[in-house]
Amino acid sequence: MLKFGSSARALSRVPFSHRRRFAVDSGPQTINQKELDAWIAEPKQFTLSDTLHAERLSDLFITIPSRDGTRSPYHEPRKGQKLPPGFEIAFFHFRTPESQLRTDGTDGEFCPPNPFSRRMWASGKMSWDTTNPLLIGEKTTATWTVDSVQKKGFDAGKPMLFVNKKIDFTMVGKSTPSLVEERMHVYLPDAQVQSRVPREVKNLPSSSDFSFTYVPSLTTLFRFSAIMWNAHHIHLDKDYAIQHEGYPERLVHGPLTSLMLLEAVMHHAPASVIRTFEYRARNPLIVGRANTIHGKYNSDKSIQLWCVDEDGVVGMTGTVEIV
Repeated sequence: MLKFGSSARALSRVPFSHRRRFAVDSGPQTINQKELDAWIAEPKQFTLSDTLHAERLSDLFITIPSRDGTRSPYHEPRKGQKLPPGFEIAFFHFRTPESQLRTDGTDGEFCPPNPFSRRMWASGKMSWDTTNPLLIGEKTTATWTVDSVQKKGFDAGKPMLFVNKKIDFTMVGKSTPSLVEERMHVYLPDAQVQSRVPREVKNLPSSSDFSFTYVPSLTTLFRFSAIMWNAHHIHLDKDYAIQHEGYPERLVHGPLTSLMLLEAVMHHAPASVIRTFEYRARNPLIVGRANTIHGKYNSDKSIQLWCVDEDGVVGMTGTVEIV
């Protein structure tokens, strides 16, 4: 299922009393505060190198419904072209042996010590140097640093760690990064399942200037996981998602949804040059459910974005600034 639209329209909201219920509760955990504080205090930096190969990029093009040729003619990525916004996600992966993955299947780089064994993608920000764009085919480095670590919920018995990772993407031969990205992950202890209602997101526009509807399928999730070198069980293993995380099905990747927010903008206005993008995950999105991305112009240079599933649950919000 794939729909595009550009006309403004009213947005329906499903009453929260009728929406699905799912959640997890961390329950009592044993936390070594001394070990945790030492981990927070230590410097963390890692540099990865990759070539922005057109072949790998084409794998991602074929995976997502905005570029796979079903809606409009397929355009093969070619060396020397600008890397589309958000597509750096296809590169720069930690190549972690399976024996060193965390219990949820995620890589262990920059991860806090146990019991914080579960990871969720919380939010992010991207800032592009529009005069120095990343180019397909160029060898590029990604320098990762942990910018900050925040403790939340410890006093309430529901501890969470918010780890902000800053990444500078710099092409070989250049002295300044073409893209500076921040990725905020939240780390949680092992789960105990309970139920709750998804969070309501207020102050969204009542209509949109453009929209884009698609259904992330099991094939979409598998291919996206493979391209990202991502073994997170929550996207691949139904039993794990239900029994260990408390969800009714496998979840859509946060970075897939954030990429589709950017893609909705580029489909509505292909000539747009995006300068900044900020986004925040609001609620989990479930595989096989229709997602509609809405865009509303705050001004001629600013667009508000949000993704709503077929039950009316807001999965992600964001803002794009264009040149």
